[in-house]
Amino acid sequence: MCGFRRSTSSSTHKICIGCRFITFVKIKSLKINQKLTLLNDPIYGFIHINAPIIFKLLEHPFFQRLRRITQMGLSSLVYPGARHSRFEHALGCLHLMQKTIGILREKGVSINNNEALAMQIAILLHDIGHGPFSHAMENSLVKGVHHESLSLQFMSYLNKEFDGQLTLAISIFQNQYQRKFMHQLVSGQIDLDRMDYLKRDSFYTAATEGNINSERIITMFNVIDDELVIEEKGMHSVEKFLIARRLMYWQVYLHKTSLVGELLLERLLIHVRKLYKEGVELNTPKSLTFFLNHDTGAIDSEELLNRFALLDDYDIISSLKEWQHHSDFVLKDLSSRILNRDLLKIHIKNSPFTEPEILEKKALLSSWKLNSEQLDNYVFTGSISNQAYVPDTKTIKILKKSGQVSSLQEQSELFIRNSFSNIESKFYLCFAKPSL
Repeated sequence: MCGFRRSTSSSTHKICIGCRFITFVKIKSLKINQKLTLLNDPIYGFIHINAPIIFKLLEHPFFQRLRRITQMGLSSLVYPGARHSRFEHALGCLHLMQKTIGILREKGVSINNNEALAMQIAILLHDIGHGPFSHAMENSLVKGVHHESLSLQFMSYLNKEFDGQLTLAISIFQNQYQRKFMHQLVSGQIDLDRMDYLKRDSFYTAATEGNINSERIITMFNVIDDELVIEEKGMHSVEKFLIARRLMYWQVYLHKTSLVGELLLERLLIHVRKLYKEGVELNTPKSLTFFLNHDTGAIDSEELLNRFALLDDYDIISSLKEWQHHSDFVLKDLSSRILNRDLLKIHIKNSPFTEPEILEKKALLSSWKLNSEQLDNYVFTGSISNQAYVPDTKTIKILKKSGQVSSLQEQSELFIRNSFSNIESKFYLCFAKPSL
């Protein structure tokens, strides 16, 4: 039983998930006679929802679906606390945008009310296109369709429903609005999306390397010629942000256990598509069956978008629970491995694995009597990479005390001594243990 207690004098709805409270507090304002909504977030405290359209978007089924999609996919196989949702992340990004708008206005940056609202909508909906375990899905369920493209399609659909009220937000999201700093806050080298996921993922995984000082960085934001800049005294906080992102990728996001879990799920979904083509009967939710049974190369209609909006993590998990009892060996075995964390072994090194190394691992499984296609699900190689900073696009700009603007790589001694712009690549070999 949760030992946490809280009382409120206003009309309150509390949801306890484990020992984590998300509290909705509705307060009637005497001055403007409208309802304001406060959401109590474990990272930032109260998050204010004070625009009717923001509240309506939050309540829309498309957005509520994000409650059922975990932010970190299968990372909970390694970090048990990493079960927070993309719903929470989107709200955190909204909060950071609200803080940023306030700080920029205090510094004399002109942001009218329409722009401020559009900036909030753009960041709130930036991840609405994510599917269940989205990275595995992008490579197996809806091939070649990136979540950012789907987010734009969801926003366009909602724009029709809300009579064009999202038009400016969509322009900002697509980087088509003339005031470029607004898009840079949504998608850039040091955007609010990255700021929230580093801080939030660090909190729920207890990997302290990602615990950045987002408030300090936001306080150092400024705008010159409608471009986002960082005031010089905030440069070390930016350096820490980039180091934190690099460390979180290698230690958390690309952790070998969550990596092999995601790779197995991707191969499992590809195998399920093959079984459907062969006419094999499978017990799968209707929402998932459609995409497994059709070669959907794009979500190019409202009908497909509505079908996609029905998908969430529960469809995948419930399917795995059914598939682990199926007669097909690969389907049964891979489903059971993912559910019970009985994953493949994985070796990671800085150079590619040789063909003899791969054949050696396959030879150890000869007693399984698998054909070559089946065997490829149990011994396979690939690569992973990470680039902390991409200087050629969306360069982080530093506003010097003299008023001049320079690039981070020119000003930072850390960058001069260490090449953070290099792409770091590693190679993996996944393989099953011989005994079943």
